[in-house]
Amino acid sequence: MATTVVPVETPQGPGRLFLDLAEQPSTILVLGHGAGGGVGAADLELLAAALPQLGTSVVRFEQPWRTAGRKVGAPPPRLDEAWIAALEWLTGEEWGRHPLVVGGRSAGARVACRTASETNPAAIVCLAFPLHRPGRPDDSRLAELLAPTMPRLVLQGSKDSFGTSEEIRAAIGGSPEGITVVELPGADHALRIARRRAKEEGADNAFPSASDDAVGGDKARSAASGASNPTLTIVTEVSRFIAAVVGITTS
Repeated sequence: MATTVVPVETPQGPGRLFLDLAEQPSTILVLGHGAGGGVGAADLELLAAALPQLGTSVVRFEQPWRTAGRKVGAPPPRLDEAWIAALEWLTGEEWGRHPLVVGGRSAGARVACRTASETNPAAIVCLAFPLHRPGRPDDSRLAELLAPTMPRLVLQGSKDSFGTSEEIRAAIGGSPEGITVVELPGADHALRIARRRAKEEGADNAFPSASDDAVGGDKARSAASGASNPTLTIVTEVSRFIAAVVGITTS
């Protein structure tokens, strides 16, 4: 099914929703994009192509600054305001009235975490969470990741200059349960391994089935199987996480 693009008004101007809806959805995943790219990022496109086949509708939100063609992102408070408005509109639509999971890549993951107390999702999916600026480990955004009370999945490259998977694990240390970190071996902040594999193999691989899994009890899981096929790791981990949170199984 082709992606449907829907304009949505926000206090920061018009944004856009890119809809990839499941035929019989059990849940809906809303993803925000990063500060240096848009909804066409490889990992976002990968999930939009794969998850609807597994019963999860995927909606990618394009921030107003990007819709307007600007090259520089808006400050965090404006990003948050636009995101909240878009989610309020979406959840008011009949097709959007399913258990809600939110997330995004990089800056989009930060927005999802910062606004969780207002949007009240069932869970949060963080793709390449930017723990700090490159070379500035002292400038930590850890508080944003720790703030939500709902389960969080962090898919992080082992070569991410904004904070590796090991840095994330070390930072959360003995923090409250609810954060699952999955390493993508060899991937950088752009998850370039996933991008290369997606181009070579396509996003319509025979993705493994999701299964119920404990949420939050496996903080330090390493996606060793992803070393051979990171695209499958991303889809498998996200679908398994959603299934566990919402209490469903997919096939």
